[in-house]
Amino acid sequence: MLTRLPRFVAVLAALLLSPACRQPKSAVETAGTTASPKVATASAPATAGGNQKKILNYGNGAEPADLDFQIVTGTPEHRLALTFFEGLINEDPQLKIIPGVAEKWEISPDGLVYTFRLRADARWSNGDPVTADDFVQSYRRMIGPTLGAEYSYMLWHVVGAEDFNKGKLSDFNQTGFKAPDARTLVLTLRQPTPFLLHAMNHYAWFPLHIPTLKKFGAMDRKSTPWSRPESFVGNGPYALKEWRANQKIIAVRSPTYWDHAAVKIDEIHFFPIELADTEERMFRTGQLHITNEVPLSKIPVYQRDQPGNIRIDPYNGIYFYRFNAKRKPFDDVRVRRALALSIDRETLVKKVTLAGEIPAYDFTPPDLVGFVSRHAFKADLTEAKRLLAEAGFPGGKGFPKVELLYNTLEKHRTIAEALQQMWRKNLGIDITLYNQEWKVYLDSQHSKNYQFERAGWIADYVDPHVFFDIWETDGGNNDTNWGNRDYDRLLRSALDAKSTADRYEIYQQLEKILVDEMPIMPIYFYMRARLVSPKVKGYFTTPLDNFPWKYADMEN
Repeated sequence: MLTRLPRFVAVLAALLLSPACRQPKSAVETAGTTASPKVATASAPATAGGNQKKILNYGNGAEPADLDFQIVTGTPEHRLALTFFEGLINEDPQLKIIPGVAEKWEISPDGLVYTFRLRADARWSNGDPVTADDFVQSYRRMIGPTLGAEYSYMLWHVVGAEDFNKGKLSDFNQTGFKAPDARTLVLTLRQPTPFLLHAMNHYAWFPLHIPTLKKFGAMDRKSTPWSRPESFVGNGPYALKEWRANQKIIAVRSPTYWDHAAVKIDEIHFFPIELADTEERMFRTGQLHITNEVPLSKIPVYQRDQPGNIRIDPYNGIYFYRFNAKRKPFDDVRVRRALALSIDRETLVKKVTLAGEIPAYDFTPPDLVGFVSRHAFKADLTEAKRLLAEAGFPGGKGFPKVELLYNTLEKHRTIAEALQQMWRKNLGIDITLYNQEWKVYLDSQHSKNYQFERAGWIADYVDPHVFFDIWETDGGNNDTNWGNRDYDRLLRSALDAKSTADRYEIYQQLEKILVDEMPIMPIYFYMRARLVSPKVKGYFTTPLDNFPWKYADMEN
């Protein structure tokens, strides 16, 4: 998934202090207050019975683009999807596959037919039963050619799904999505897909409440009122209580969720805060229990003075810059490679990002379930200068005006400024920096209205395939304007490989094409740094940052 870190609006001190926007003391008091370094915890309001609610205040990084989870692509949205919805399967905190809406399933010996048996007590938040047809109709919408869902390709493993998505097949009944009865869902695949169950914990595979969508005419349209709190119907551990745009989203325990008794936290308040400094102040004053980020300058301070409050964990993703391969000067591979070869990634992670990130010279995290790239490139300033001169810009002379786009976040700005200085010093070129808020940035990216931009990709499941299928020509998340037919052919052949070793050998060939043509510039592999209050129990960051909320708890 695209990361925002990740992923629109900063909760500034002035906003928080405004009488019109002041929150209850359990949420936000004053972000600008000078606080001691000790972590305080906001008090929770008492219930009528005298017990206190357990309320978790969570920094979610950005205002979500939407709560219609079939049309979004970001990590802030992903966290919310896992809060309000549940798919056929789930994952425990160790990312082991466990039952979700499906209480059991069978896989045919050839790996092509998956039969899911839905639990009888699965309910929507309005009390309706969750049925197999809810899944089938949701998948029909997801791959419908008029919706334009960026993640539709995740369902292409099913027979006919790609052709239906591309308008080559008009009869949905000819696809491999079937509901023989209300509690049985059958998926027929076009080839064995060893990672399918893990991939199905992504919201692209989640169901939607079809009657609610139809009520607002949303079956093939985006951004209709069905996703507003007064209309919203989900099937996850939490229900949507309130959405104050640019302020917070309130999730409350759903009484209709089949595993309701296991959910311990009464409410989760998601705050869309893009400024890491604001988050850190709110954490110190007890207004946040978990942050999305830590200011880069504060990481060593917390490691030294409050190690119990900071967590730095592996994060299965890559921080990179995306080139628009049809916009000058990046339509020239020599320019793309010159920029990639001329930066000092070791200095960047040691002196700037400070969370133990790993410099990236290829496109897949190191030793990802046994896959190790053989095609990593090396920083080479001499070669970078030669390529730039060959492209017509010796010593940077005549290099056109270029704008680097990044979404609003202090970390992204700091990294961009560091690279801007490296390119000026090493290649003699000047890069202009330009930031946009999250929603605007996403629009610019998807419409390809940029020259090159900051980006990130967090694995949707743990397998190398997830780092390669996004670069298929005209793929839903391939916003580079780059494509390569040999790459597409190899990608399609990967899942037909007879063994994991053969499949990984195909990925080696894909890696080489990416290194040679450089449609994106890898910078580093992520580590996730965040602040977590000791009041939060049983919570930790998973490699995909998709910790299931029902396993977390809080002290009263």
